[in-house]
Amino acid sequence: MSLKIEEQNLEQFILVGDRILVKPKNPEQKTASGLILPPSVQENEKLLSGYVVKVGPGYPIPAMTDEDEPWKEKQEAVKYVPLQARPGDLAVYLNKSGYEIEFNLEKYIILPHSAILMLIRDEKLFE
Repeated sequence: MSLKIEEQNLEQFILVGDRILVKPKNPEQKTASGLILPPSVQENEKLLSGYVVKVGPGYPIPAMTDEDEPWKEKQEAVKYVPLQARPGDLAVYLNKSGYEIEFNLEKYIILPHSAILMLIRDEKLFE
């Protein structure tokens, strides 16, 4: 069962931490020899692929503080280690590690960055 979201714009989505929003590719409907695969076979696949739509800020790292100078103002600026994935990448990921949501009648998957096994990047996409 997937979560249905009724928002108007995908740009309003803010992913937290190391999360990535992926639009799954349509799975193969036939084998190489032409046999039609039922949906139950497609659901049991261990690896799936999809296109990265949005990326969270990354892994948070603790801010360095000067504890020896108590008169200074404490600033809680959070810094992040960025993720490797970028919007437009094709991601190969583990099937059972994400959460499915439905937005504008389309299926999306929210994955942790650690569930991605490989990224395929078209460099011309970012030029």
